Amino acid sequence: MHPLLFNMGPVPIHSYGLLIAIGFLSALEIIRRLSIKSKLPVDPVMDIVFWMLISGFIGARLLFVITRFDYFAAHPLEIIRVWEGGLVFFGGLITATAVFVFQMRKSKLPIWKVADVLVPGLVLNHAFGRLGCLAAGCCYGKPTDLPWGIHLHSELVERSLRGVSLHPVQLYEAGSLLLLLFGLLWIFKHKKFDGQVGISYFIIYPVIRSIVELFRGDFIRGFIIDPWLSTSQFISLFVVVGSLCVLLLRLKRVRAPR
Repeated sequence: MHPLLFNMGPVPIHSYGLLIAIGFLSALEIIRRLSIKSKLPVDPVMDIVFWMLISGFIGARLLFVITRFDYFAAHPLEIIRVWEGGLVFFGGLITATAVFVFQMRKSKLPIWKVADVLVPGLVLNHAFGRLGCLAAGCCYGKPTDLPWGIHLHSELVERSLRGVSLHPVQLYEAGSLLLLLFGLLWIFKHKKFDGQVGISYFIIYPVIRSIVELFRGDFIRGFIIDPWLSTSQFISLFVVVGSLCVLLLRLKRVRAPR
């Protein structure tokens, strides 16, 4: 865990913020290349990505603040200290998806084709974000005796778990996301209809997240049924069911002309 890489004069360079930035730039390159392959206008697509980034960032931070409301109510200025970690992915996903739908109606671009282009970039950016979580010491795992357990000393870790061998859930999810990225790129290359990549993501990722949640140790993330059903698992259930319904409707519409 290395939350602070170095100081550039009076400016601290934090690992979390740097990894998020690298992930975003890498995501932009993937989106640009896939846009060209899909014969989509690159500049309008990049404009949509920009607004999704802003809204997703705000939504992810807002949900994190809500989960630690008592702390941030007492320390309101720390709400803006995002470079030290503290984003909840599903908060960002929900707000970014809403902005995506709005921007697509405004731009008149083919929504399903654009979704297939954007999702692989989202997955890559998310993987880098999880590496940032590891560097910052947040989103940590449960205690473990396994040889690959890690030791965290961040103030974001419960005091009783600092220095204890923990599941490296950040690496579990980052690795799963990279595998998902390769799978989605394969689907993109062989897809039978527009929207197949995007819908596949919304079906597969919640399953990945729900499994990773089983090894999470940061109880502050919240539970619907403590300790069996976390907030993220609860949201994942609705996302999967909704995505399967969308898939059925999409297949029905795609096959209708045939």
